[in-house]
Amino acid sequence: MYVDEVELRVIRIPLRTPFKTSFGVETERVVVLATVRADGVEGYGEGVMDPLPAYREETIAGALQILRNAVVPDVLANEVKHPDELVTRWGRWRGNPMAKTTLELAVWDCYARQLDVPLYTLVGGSIDPALGGVEVGASLGMNSIADTVESVSVHVEQGYRRIKLKIEPGWDVELLAAVRDRHPDIELTVDANSAYTLADIGVLREIDQFGLHYIEQPLHWDDLTDHATLAPQLATAICLDETLTSPARTRSALDLQACKVVNVKVGRVGGLAAVQQISELCVSRDVPMWCGGMLETGIGRAHNIHIATMPGFVYPGDTASASRTFTRDITEQQLEATDGIMSVPAGAGIGVTLDRAFLDSLTESVEVVRR
Repeated sequence: MYVDEVELRVIRIPLRTPFKTSFGVETERVVVLATVRADGVEGYGEGVMDPLPAYREETIAGALQILRNAVVPDVLANEVKHPDELVTRWGRWRGNPMAKTTLELAVWDCYARQLDVPLYTLVGGSIDPALGGVEVGASLGMNSIADTVESVSVHVEQGYRRIKLKIEPGWDVELLAAVRDRHPDIELTVDANSAYTLADIGVLREIDQFGLHYIEQPLHWDDLTDHATLAPQLATAICLDETLTSPARTRSALDLQACKVVNVKVGRVGGLAAVQQISELCVSRDVPMWCGGMLETGIGRAHNIHIATMPGFVYPGDTASASRTFTRDITEQQLEATDGIMSVPAGAGIGVTLDRAFLDSLTESVEVVRR
C-alpha cells in the first residue's frame, strides 16, 4: 500500500460531565486525529496525548512535531507492505509511542478497509458468539461518596460487568466501605493513577480488605521495583497501567512479578503490532489483560473494541458507552453498550465513519501532507 496523503486534525470536544481523578479535573478532550488516504480509501487513528504531560511524558505539541517531521514523511515516502512493520520501522525514533500510534492506527484501518475486512480479523481477534461483542465496565470519577454510591448502583443496573473507582490518599477506605455496603458482590476495582507510595502500606492493606478484583497502578507512574516490593504484601492483584510502555517493559514487569494483571492501552504501548506482542506474551504466561480507555472519541473507542477481541483480553475493559463521555460523538455510528456488552462495529476496518459537519465544528486546525 502506498499512502497518498495524511491529514492531521486537532479537535476540542467537551465532556458530558467533568471527570475527576488524582491527576485533576477534565472538562474536555483535545484530540489529534490522523486520516490516511490511499487509492481512494480512508483510515482513521486517534492520539491520546494530553496538552500537558499529565498521564505520561507525551504532549500534543510534541506528538505533532514527531508526526510532521518523522513518521508522516516516512509513511508517505515508503511503501507499507503490512502495518505490522511500522513499529520496527519507526524504532529509530526513540519513545513517543502515542505519537507513532496515532498514525499507525490510521494505517491499520486504511489497510483493513482496502481488504474489505474488519480490523479484528487482521490482529487475531474473534467474537464470542455467546456474547456477540466484548464485555465492558464503567470507570467512575471522583464525586461525593453519596453520589458515587448512587452512580455505582445506576451502572450496575445498566449491566456493566465491572465498576472501577478512582482513588487517592484520603479518598479510598471510606468510599470503598460505602460502596461495598451497598454492593457486596459486584466486580469492583480501583485505580490510583500513581497516587500512593510504599509509605502508604497501612492504607493499602486497608484497601486490600474490600475484595477487589485488582488495584490499578497504586505507585509511581514509571516504577517496577516498588510495585514488585508491594505485590507480595497484598492479597489483591496489582494491575499496571502507566508503567507499561512497550512489550519489553511488560515482559520486565512480569519477570519481576510487579503485577498479575495487565492494562493494555494501544497508544501507551506504541501501536497495534505492539499490542499483538503483549497479547502473545500474556497468553503464554496465563496473565489476564483488559483494554483500558483514555476518554476516546468514537475513533479511538472503535479501535479499542477491536483490540478487546484479541487473545488474552479476558477482563471487562473501559470501552463503555460513548454517551457516558460525550453529549455528541464525532462518529456517525453510536457506540453504546447493552447489558455490559459492546458490539463490534460492523463493516470493514474499525467500522465507523466521521460525522463531518460536527467534526468541523470542533476543529482547531487541519493540515494535509501529500506524497
